[in-house]
Amino acid sequence: MKTVLITGANKGIGLESARQLLKKGFYVFLGSRNVNNGLKAVEQLKLEGLTNVEAIQIDVTNEESIKVAHMEIGRKVGVLDVLINNAGISGIDINSEGHMVPQTAIDTDIAVYQKVYNTNVYGPARVIKAFIDLLKKSPEPRIVNLSSSQGSLTLHSDPNYLYYNVKGVVYLSSKAALNMYTINLAYELRDTNFKVNAVSPGFTATDFTGKNGGSVEAAAERIVKFALIGKDGPTGKFFCEETNPDGTGEIPW
Repeated sequence: MKTVLITGANKGIGLESARQLLKKGFYVFLGSRNVNNGLKAVEQLKLEGLTNVEAIQIDVTNEESIKVAHMEIGRKVGVLDVLINNAGISGIDINSEGHMVPQTAIDTDIAVYQKVYNTNVYGPARVIKAFIDLLKKSPEPRIVNLSSSQGSLTLHSDPNYLYYNVKGVVYLSSKAALNMYTINLAYELRDTNFKVNAVSPGFTATDFTGKNGGSVEAAAERIVKFALIGKDGPTGKFFCEETNPDGTGEIPW
């Protein structure tokens, strides 16, 4: 039975990805920063008849948390076939009037960058660094980094891009940084059986978006697709089927 760790999986796209991979025969380690939220999500899945799942406490901003999660998974299964770096934050604050505070390049405090990068960039790097030994034991290891088409430099400099006017310097730049990390990681693992890709689920109706956007089920399908790619599948690429519905889904960096 193949194994997968999904960070930030107690709700939203992460939880639905867990559900879909369970239905495909995976054993799922459902990562959650708050273990109680993770346990509730596991209980929900088990009520649906999906039993090969357990909650793992993992805070991607905390080295000790990641170390303990690695030890626990290593002790239980010894190998990890798929890692989905799903945990992420927008860093967008709400003011006293209930409106979102724009992340402008001129006015945004550096502390906001630090907070968002700690989760969205350093988080995946920490988790991959910790779990690479277990992934190397898999015959077909897969790493999926959840990105966003919002992190595409090419698209965001094109006035014809659907979300051209939806700017936000901190979140967008964090995903651009994650994309470059993905390129480098895929390059370093190019002569192995690893497949490493950045995948955008598209604008999805979750807590992250205030419940606006497309279905969580469709978004998770886009993620799961790249967790399941075969030996001839792509690596070191960037995909968003919402932005490019041509069948490949590949978009420019």
